[in-house]
Order: sequence, then C-alpha cells, then structure tokens
Amino acid sequence: MTELKDLPGVGPATVTKLEDAGLGSLMSLAVSSPTEISTVAGLSESVARKIIKAARTNLKLGFEKATDYAHKRDKIKKIGTGCVAYDEMLNGGFESGAISEVYGQYGSGKTQLSHLLVVRALIEHKDNKAIFIDTENTFRSDRITDFANANGLSPKEALDRIMVSRAYNTDHQMLLIDEVEKMLQTDNSYRIIVVDSLTSHFRSEFIGRGTLATRQQKLNKHMHQLLKLADIYNMVVLVTNQVMAKPDSFFGDPTQAIGGHIVGHNSTFRIYMRPGKAGSVFAKLVDSPNLPQSDCNFLITKDGFQDV
Repeated sequence: MTELKDLPGVGPATVTKLEDAGLGSLMSLAVSSPTEISTVAGLSESVARKIIKAARTNLKLGFEKATDYAHKRDKIKKIGTGCVAYDEMLNGGFESGAISEVYGQYGSGKTQLSHLLVVRALIEHKDNKAIFIDTENTFRSDRITDFANANGLSPKEALDRIMVSRAYNTDHQMLLIDEVEKMLQTDNSYRIIVVDSLTSHFRSEFIGRGTLATRQQKLNKHMHQLLKLADIYNMVVLVTNQVMAKPDSFFGDPTQAIGGHIVGHNSTFRIYMRPGKAGSVFAKLVDSPNLPQSDCNFLITKDGFQDV
C-alpha cells in the first residue's frame, strides 16, 4: 500500500508537516488544493501539484460506471432518532457521507436532536464514538444521561465516548475540524460529528454587507472541510443553523436560514423545525437529493423523540 513517504517530493519532514496539518492520508491529499499543500508544507505550488497528481493516480480517482458508483451507496449507514414519523421522513435516519443541516428558531429542538443523535450513534456498537463541537455553550451532560438511560446505555460510558470541544470563534471552529481529521486518521471509530451551531460565530464576527463576501468564503471552506470528512470517513455530519426573519415576506412562514446559498448548496439534507401545536414540534424535509419533501410532527420528552 502506497504511503505518503512513497510520493515524489515528500520527505520525512514534509510527511510530518502534512500529518500535523491533518493531511496524513492519500485521499486527504488528493482532494486538497496546491495552495493548501504548499502553504502547510512549505513547498512550491508546482511540487504540490505533483504530489496531488501522484496521490490521485495511486487512488485511481476518475470516472467509473454508474453501476459501480451506485455500489458505494451500500456502505451508507443511517442513524435514526427512534421516532417512527421522523425516521420515515428521512427514509430511515440521518445518512453518513453527507451533511445534514437542521435549522429553526430557538426552542425548536435543534440542540435536543444533536444530543439524541450522539447517543443513538453510541448504542449502535460498543466501539462507536462521537464528536460534539459546541459554539453556543449548549452541550449538557445531563441530557446525554437522560438519553443514555432511556436507551439502556451507561451514562458514564456514554460520556466517556463523546469528545466535546467549545469553539470560541470562527478560526477556532475551523481549527477544530483540522484536529478532528488528525483524530480520524488514527481512530476511525467515530460515527458522527455534531456542530451546534454552524453559523453562530460567523454571524457575530462578520457584521454588515461589507463583510458578507469574506464571511461566505470562509463558511464555504468550513463546510467543504466537513463534507470531506463525511465522505472520506463515512460519517454522519449534523450541523444546526440559526434563522432570521424575512421582512419582505407577506405570506407563509417568514423564517429563513442563515448562510444563504453557501450553506444551502453544501448541505445534502436540509430540515426545518419549529414549535407545533399542543406542545409538539413540526419538522419538514426541505431539500434532499433523493427524497421528496415531507413533514412530520413529534414530541420531545425526557427520553427522546416520540410520535404524536
């Protein structure tokens, strides 16, 4: 099997620099840009291009028959919520190898879903682990305890298998994804990455129209990092998102997700959640590459999500 040190132009010092930057696999090199590699490894862009080309050649990246490509779907895994209506809406649950965005106003259950899916990922297999990136001080161990008890899992064991980090700004948030990639290169038992919420820091740091382009470029790069991890390591990536009201909306729900088209196009699945009637929560599958738009109502209880 070809290793980094076997690629042309990659010596021991370069290997160390690439691994420190989270580019320790052929696939991570193959999907990187020459600028990114030249920056982290101190190489010229021409040498970086040769390294990328060699990595792609070894991995045999390129076109293949659609029938062969379709077999990759056999590796897709799903994490369900345990709520029949919600899981039916998603044809079984949240897919691996994709970014699922859940957006809605405060109190709509986004953070509850984040905690629930983390625990649901752990009960699938005794070796499964989870990663939770907290940008709004929302992670609560007592909620993990509730869901763990409801699913027959030891709360202490559950908490020991969840890696949590608090992100304090956008740079820190993006740096944590680099750290995640390093973790995955040595331990591929992590089943899910949760970012709660995706846009909180981007929204607070980039204020006004003059900073919009910079914000969107940075957000775009961040989501591409997440999608790469989802694809390479076959993980479920769940991001929650804040919303804003559209002042020019006269009919229907005026709620709109933060991040515009950048978040919309980079998210494989988009789910909108809002408080429903009689204490229930309404969820709608807004966008999916293979599923029709649909919706459901459910209840959030101490033990998890339940059908109405």
